[in-house]
Amino acid sequence: QVQLVESGGGLVQAGGSLRLSCAASGRTFSTYTMGWFRQAPGKEREFVAAIGWIGGSTYYADSVKGRFTISRGNAKNTVHLQMNSLKPEETAVYYCAAREHGVLSAVPSEYDNWGQGTQVTVSS
Repeated sequence: QVQLVESGGGLVQAGGSLRLSCAASGRTFSTYTMGWFRQAPGKEREFVAAIGWIGGSTYYADSVKGRFTISRGNAKNTVHLQMNSLKPEETAVYYCAAREHGVLSAVPSEYDNWGQGTQVTVSS
């Protein structure tokens, strides 16, 4: 098991930027594929982006391509999500997730470890 703690959420105006971070502890982080998901009130959890444990390959939801960037931090036990040009409809709780040795996936049930989430609110 790996423990995940998200940070960096907050209130931003439409068109603004936020950088989310996910700090991991407990296991060898480098063998985990990491993902970001989001969930708005009354909606299902939605895939945002993922980064692989080999080679740093990335995978994005079509809705965020070109605006969001997922990366592993220099500390190697962190993952970041840089979000630019944010839209009001992207207001949600953003979750960090991890799966050991897994391929990139947009399916929430394929991730074994989840953080508590961080609120992102985009005002119009």
